[in-house]
Amino acid sequence: MTASTPLNPALTTWTGHEGLPRFDLVKDTDFAPAFEAAFKVHEAEIDEIAGSTDAPTFDNTVIALEIAGDELSRISSLFWNKAGADTNETIQALERDIAPKMSRHYSRIGTNAALFKRIDTLWENRETLGLDLEATRVLERHWKGFVKSGAKLAKDEQERLAAINETLAGLGAKFGQNVLADEKNWALFLESDEDLAGVPDFLRDAMAAAASDRGEKSKYAVTLSRSIIEPFLTFSDNRELREQAFRAWIARGENGGETDNRGLIAETLALRAEKARLLGYANYAALKLDNTMAKTPAAVNGLLMQVWEKAVSRAREEEADLAKLIAAEGRNHDVMPWDWRHYAEKLRAEKFNFSEGELKPYLQLEKIIYACFDVAQRLFGITATEKKGMAGYHPDVRVFEIRDAAGKLVALFLGDYFARSSKRSGAWMSSFQSQHKLTLKNGTVGELPIIYNVCNFAKPAEGKTALLSLDDARTLFHEFGHALHGMLSNVTYPSVSGTGVSRDFVELPSQLYEHWLTVPDILKRYAVHYQTGEPMPEALLDKVLAARTFNSGFATVEFTSSALVDMAYHTAETQGEPMALETATLEKIGMPKSIVMRHRSPHFLHVFSGDGYSAGYYSYMWSEVLDADAFAAFEETGNPFDPVMARKLRDNVYSVGGSIDPEDAYKGFRGKLPSPDAMLAKKGLAA
Repeated sequence: MTASTPLNPALTTWTGHEGLPRFDLVKDTDFAPAFEAAFKVHEAEIDEIAGSTDAPTFDNTVIALEIAGDELSRISSLFWNKAGADTNETIQALERDIAPKMSRHYSRIGTNAALFKRIDTLWENRETLGLDLEATRVLERHWKGFVKSGAKLAKDEQERLAAINETLAGLGAKFGQNVLADEKNWALFLESDEDLAGVPDFLRDAMAAAASDRGEKSKYAVTLSRSIIEPFLTFSDNRELREQAFRAWIARGENGGETDNRGLIAETLALRAEKARLLGYANYAALKLDNTMAKTPAAVNGLLMQVWEKAVSRAREEEADLAKLIAAEGRNHDVMPWDWRHYAEKLRAEKFNFSEGELKPYLQLEKIIYACFDVAQRLFGITATEKKGMAGYHPDVRVFEIRDAAGKLVALFLGDYFARSSKRSGAWMSSFQSQHKLTLKNGTVGELPIIYNVCNFAKPAEGKTALLSLDDARTLFHEFGHALHGMLSNVTYPSVSGTGVSRDFVELPSQLYEHWLTVPDILKRYAVHYQTGEPMPEALLDKVLAARTFNSGFATVEFTSSALVDMAYHTAETQGEPMALETATLEKIGMPKSIVMRHRSPHFLHVFSGDGYSAGYYSYMWSEVLDADAFAAFEETGNPFDPVMARKLRDNVYSVGGSIDPEDAYKGFRGKLPSPDAMLAKKGLAA
């Protein structure tokens, strides 16, 4: 920053514990002037690199780019964390302003002719530079980044591409804010015993806390947070209320008025298609898949349809079983989406003699957090110690030190577990700071990863215990798997650190980590009753493990339909009305009327709130092929914590980031690439 600009130093100089930001010293009004100043500093750094009269070298060009923009990165990490996890009107207004400005800033860098000439020269002569594999991949990443930013386009095409990117950034920010507004503004308040029929105590506690947060202290609130709406749909005996809540849930972003996202989707898809054409691709999916393991839309759709056919067949069998239960109750209606979870829970109780309600008292949030840590210690030798009383970015946030077997600090980890109206829905991992070994301009050598997980579990009333569903517990393990990918990173360059890998590989470390939740020794140790402290009975544990593939047709149809619609949007030859394409795609694949997409288009944040998973939602399944095969490697040894396999996993997957090709990384661990067979078997869909 310039000395003459009166900016808050807490945004860029982090003086908290072991380099943690001092969140308490940052005000919302600090961000706007800080961004403006940071843009200028970064531009000056870029001009210095591009304008150098020295011949381009890896050090004076690529490494210089890697460490440039440090102030902007720090301000951005604080701001986007705030925008996602604890937003307000001030932050949202700034988000709508900053998102397009950020896009414009990076478009200027990506089309800087002098800078690209230096990168292009290095790329053309890469074989003579004596680079190791990681450095070569970093150079390749920069070169491809410039090409996809339009560096090779004519001036007028560059200007059009920059305008498209700027508009898309604003549309993505608005899309996410609209979904959050719909979630925040809707609640169904209940009071009578009839309204609460079937609702178990743990859910009543969460609903009472949610109502209290909304100023209704004597009522119970059904909200659109997944940690409340899903169990309500599961346990509520009141079909009319289930339907009312379900329809509100799937209508997020589709309610008319200012928060309706349908127009934003149409504009987004048209601009993405135009962007792909400008860059020489047949469609946006081809552009996005160019640097992934899948590589082509045909490969993606091939996997999705292979799974779809098995999943929809299983789902129809499941639906028939649910219909029998409905008829047995003397009811005369089809299985509708607001019925499925309710009757599936009854069927689970009938088939396996246990229910989600029976299981939940054994899944305490606190215990499952420490189960995550224990698995990491057994696999990778790291330990987590909470720093109680240390301020995070919200009072609910907890701070942990992560140390290796020798006691060396390797990362800071922040856990933000509870839902609140200022937080967008879902769960995610991100970072304030990524691991690397370069020397920064301030003389700092390397940086410690500062990683955080955000979840949306129902917060219990004061003095009550936070309890999780089995799906919640899997989410906790999933996100901590992502966190480990960031915290165990051991690379030289920031751009390939941690989760800086292809989209269809990034879910491997997270989805693989989920497997350890249901390792019997972990459940025996950490699944203990919140009142008695007694471990989960052996019989219940056996039932949980036996039911792992129960309802898998439903879950797989929910996901796969969403992924197929995502691909349909981004491979369409012409851009028609998006909701019509969603409907046509679902009709074409034979979507059961009893199930809806896991994420309908108007609230499909993965795809439309930013660019992260656009034409990429399939990646969860692509990674699932990998993770099922990877856990089978441990099962084949007879020890889920086999030290030899754990070392291979750390050395070839969790620590290497994007420093090597993902196929080579996986083969380094497993010795081969997988087929979908293990994944289909895991889902119970192999037959």
